[in-house]
Amino acid sequence: MLRTSVLLAMPRPALLLSGVVCLAATVLIAGRALPADQTAAGTKKIVFIAGKASHGYFSHAHYAGCALLAKALQENVPGVETVVVRNGWPQNPSLLDDAAAIVLFSDGGDGNPILPHLEHVQRLMDRGVGLALLHYAVEVPKEKAGKQFLDWTGGYFETFWSVNPTWTARFDSFPDHPITRGVKPFAILDEWYYHMRFRENMEGVTPILSAIPPDSTRERPDGPHSGNATVRSRKGMAEHLAWARQRPDGGRGFGFTGGHFHYNWAHDGFRTIVLNAIVWVAGLEVPPGGVPSKTPTWAELEANQDFPPPQGFDRQYVEQLLDQWKREYGTR
Repeated sequence: MLRTSVLLAMPRPALLLSGVVCLAATVLIAGRALPADQTAAGTKKIVFIAGKASHGYFSHAHYAGCALLAKALQENVPGVETVVVRNGWPQNPSLLDDAAAIVLFSDGGDGNPILPHLEHVQRLMDRGVGLALLHYAVEVPKEKAGKQFLDWTGGYFETFWSVNPTWTARFDSFPDHPITRGVKPFAILDEWYYHMRFRENMEGVTPILSAIPPDSTRERPDGPHSGNATVRSRKGMAEHLAWARQRPDGGRGFGFTGGHFHYNWAHDGFRTIVLNAIVWVAGLEVPPGGVPSKTPTWAELEANQDFPPPQGFDRQYVEQLLDQWKREYGTR
């Protein structure tokens, strides 16, 4: 079956800090150039929207993370065409009009790049387009887009309700859902947000990743992201860190609160959950063993970073983590 390859990004300047917006795109299909908003017959187009440079080297690496995931899908899922947009929403919004799914990996809150485009996204959702939100992209202001996120994906990070501590989540079991295919128990450190605002009675929402946070993560002072009385009252209770939404219109949504540390994409279970979810929201069948993909090499992890490594960056620590994951989880 035909596979397609897309490159949608202009080179960044030497300092890697300025917000260069994608200016043009070409889709190469079987050696023939097509406009970026034209999809080959029989393919599912998945558009990754990567937010601007954010937190520093190997953190909130939006473009680098999207590029890794898009490459894995291109190489392993027949009939998929991936487009990666760098530095926020595409200049030409019609790029999304023939998409089967949109994946947004970006900063959130008032800076979430989806906010100026809610009406357009609503029209896409009404047509059954899938939507996957990764890490900070799950946060929007309640009064601006909370209602839409509840409808589109089933949940979101609501300030003064949800919290964003960094902790090691242990996933010992998974629901019977296409997104969990091929994934076995694992534990991993990340900035796992929890206590999301979900649809009432979890209507149409399936928790995908759930874990019990350490009590220490509930003891932070009150604040928009740090803590609140409700969170503190839930000590010892499981929290949902990733979830899926089957919409009545046939569309699908997915929220995933991990993804702060870029090197976590080298954990096979962590990566497979997200690849499976993207395939699922695009309306494709997830393989029985999950979407296969090779563990990224160090060179692949380093590629497309928004910032250079800071002085004192502990590469050895990360390499030891990668070796540990290979031993504990096994390579794909």
